[in-house]
Amino acid sequence: MGFTGWPAEALEFFEGLEADNTKTYWQANRALYDTQVKAPMDALLAELAGEYGPSRVFRPYRDVRFSADKTPYKTNIAASFESGGYIELSASGLGAGSGYWHMASDQLARFRESVADDVTGGELVGTLKTLQGKGIEAIAIDSLKTAPRGYPKDHPRIDLLRRKGLAAWRQWPVEPWLGTAKAKDQVVAFLRATEPVRAWLDTQVGPSSIEYER
Repeated sequence: MGFTGWPAEALEFFEGLEADNTKTYWQANRALYDTQVKAPMDALLAELAGEYGPSRVFRPYRDVRFSADKTPYKTNIAASFESGGYIELSASGLGAGSGYWHMASDQLARFRESVADDVTGGELVGTLKTLQGKGIEAIAIDSLKTAPRGYPKDHPRIDLLRRKGLAAWRQWPVEPWLGTAKAKDQVVAFLRATEPVRAWLDTQVGPSSIEYER
């Protein structure tokens, strides 16, 4: 069965989970999750596999070992592609991202060198401005409060230099198209629009060789 969007029941499932994040609610509504939430995600990923390759859906269970919040379940369903790209559905709507959300120390070093360079840094700024005009923002997992060591505080691209990661992100509120195949068109348009960011990161930063940091 092809992707036809997420029905209203999918959003209602997450609204209920936000109100009652318990094993009792989860078990009582597991069939709803499987058929109305995960099945559409699986169908969407299958249709995108030809262009974006293998993907995986994240587990619905939260890792609460080191968290003060002990609620057991995530209030969204999310998936990522090996080639880059992220999709998320929650009661708030649909989200999509692309980039390097977390950078290890060797990646950060290369990222900052490239941002500081007037040519490569200027290229990135131009790309991000173009995306901003399309409603796509640049986000980071975290940022330093001041300039990283070795860089001036008044650097023209200090905002980017302080970041510990970089991803393009777009969030769509709940709209009627979310329950139709047009939801796929929105995701594809986002992934194609953000390819320059991913290409810049792949070229200037690349993968980490410090596996234990990841």
